[in-house]
Amino acid sequence: MSLLWEKSGTWRWIVRQTRDSKPFFFAFATVCGVVPGVIGYCVMQATSSRNPQLEAHLRQNARADSLMMGKVNKERLGEYLGELQRKENTNDRYVAALRGETLTRKPYVRIQPVPKQSDNEVDKK
Repeated sequence: MSLLWEKSGTWRWIVRQTRDSKPFFFAFATVCGVVPGVIGYCVMQATSSRNPQLEAHLRQNARADSLMMGKVNKERLGEYLGELQRKENTNDRYVAALRGETLTRKPYVRIQPVPKQSDNEVDKK
């Protein structure tokens, strides 16, 4: 930053203006935040494809592992949404995630609840 401050008169002017004038500060912050957002949105709209033929072609040429992962993810999502609909306790998922584990289950079969740790076990770790 000091290189900018020492060499650039424009940068020093911007810093002085934003320090001295609240309207200029808000205008500058808006330009720095909104303009990149608008440009990003335009790029996303220009590059996204809603062509059904292209989507069908990509799905036909998908690799086997991609298809398998899609199927597994769909099953897991269905299982999780079903658990939420049935208002089941899903805290064991979060406990396992905190431990770095992934819970894999047969569809519609709950695992046993995670045993509660005593304070002594937590202190030892």
